[in-house]
Amino acid sequence: MRTVVDPLMRAEAMHGPRTALVCGDVRRSFAEVADRCHRLAGVLDDLGLERGARVAVLAANSAEYAEIYATIPAAGRSVVPLNTRWADAELLYALDDGGVLVLITDREPGALADAVDTVVQLGDDYEGRLAAATPAPYADVEEDEIAGLFYTGGTTGKSKGVMLTHRNLVANTLHSQIMMPLDDSDTYLVVAPMFHAAGSTSLLQCFALGVPQVVVPAFEPNACLDLIEAEGCSMTLAVPTMLAALIEAQSASPRDTSTLRKIAHGASPIAMELLKRAHELFPTAELIHLYGATETAPLVTGLRNEQTLTDSPRGKSAGQPVLGVTVRIDGPAGDQPAGQAGEVLAKGPNIMAGYWNKPEQTAEVLQAGWYRTGDVGYLDDEGFLYLVDRAKDMIISGGENVYCSEVEDVIYRNPKVLEATVFGIPNEQWGEQVHAVIVPRDESLTENELIEFCRESLGGYKVPRSVSFQSDELPKSGPGKVLKRELRAPYWEGHDRGIN
Repeated sequence: MRTVVDPLMRAEAMHGPRTALVCGDVRRSFAEVADRCHRLAGVLDDLGLERGARVAVLAANSAEYAEIYATIPAAGRSVVPLNTRWADAELLYALDDGGVLVLITDREPGALADAVDTVVQLGDDYEGRLAAATPAPYADVEEDEIAGLFYTGGTTGKSKGVMLTHRNLVANTLHSQIMMPLDDSDTYLVVAPMFHAAGSTSLLQCFALGVPQVVVPAFEPNACLDLIEAEGCSMTLAVPTMLAALIEAQSASPRDTSTLRKIAHGASPIAMELLKRAHELFPTAELIHLYGATETAPLVTGLRNEQTLTDSPRGKSAGQPVLGVTVRIDGPAGDQPAGQAGEVLAKGPNIMAGYWNKPEQTAEVLQAGWYRTGDVGYLDDEGFLYLVDRAKDMIISGGENVYCSEVEDVIYRNPKVLEATVFGIPNEQWGEQVHAVIVPRDESLTENELIEFCRESLGGYKVPRSVSFQSDELPKSGPGKVLKRELRAPYWEGHDRGIN
């Protein structure tokens, strides 16, 4: 496979009568999806869109989202998936920055309508256009053409449009099959938002292999468990906060999840206790840890059969580089030896072409074909990657480096903790101090009790010096990552230095 066209053509030729997409009452075969994709290509032609024109999608997960995501690049244009949790100002920036001409959406566009030439609303408008269109063949695209602009969250300034080529997406499809092998006996549950890599990383893989995808419009753990039972789902990929919610729901009201063969997780660090509970409650499933970034399309490394390693030091790794990807650790004097931490760099056919219209930011992270992830980690003598933390999340307290993930991992061992996050807040003496925000499972948990619990496993400078509790769940981004910046911001008001 060379371009996005290839998995679509393979699906059309080989899997026609098989179920392709299920979402609510919608159930479509690969043949039906193929017809709709060709009709959508015809709609794009009717709109007069030139080769490479950007088409944005702002919508919840749906069967239509899957066909739109695949068809736009296959028809020679570039898809621009937009985060549904962004404010209008953030969405308007992405539309303007990307030079988007068409917006496909499932909601009233409001001010967004003035930023594009055409708005296509999912529902009657979209279906009417498909019905009226003449099916068009896919474009004869090249592998280095831009398949899409994938805007990052913008936590450290304006969001950046990550340019992923056809080659990048196809490379990731092959990487996904190596790390999370599927066949036509599988059924894939899509729980993460499809605008995010976690929700779309296996979409082309499923098309190519004839694997049905059961699409969840919005993540709700009980609904997901019901679908696993009803549809016999065998594979899913979730971010850790979603996996934690599935664990809680399954513990409270068990379903028959015996068809589950694989549960992958990624996008943010995960606590070891969470993995142990996942294995207890989903014993038939292999646990797979994935590491990557939007800029890497996204897979870089993977650790299979993680459930067998929860009591092993290797269980704390993110696995080895996916076949075709090379990882090295960069330090002040160049490549770091095994066991020495530094910035994680990755190289392979999955690495982005750059940031859209941002040559300076591109030059900062793409150097001689290597992508600088901004993550701190080290390799062992067998090439297993251990992520210490996100460089920007590291707390420097009294000259000592404190990695949030290490502290969070200890906190999650406390059975009274439901959710936790750790970050640095100002301290006049030490510069920063470790602060924890806790959503308790047991409201009897006190600040002193938690601090003493941490002291049993952590050096003194790593132990939280302050703890706050809240009853509401931790704030999260569209992909389900904890929004530390929202929790952290009030503590840094009026201070010269903030941490993003």
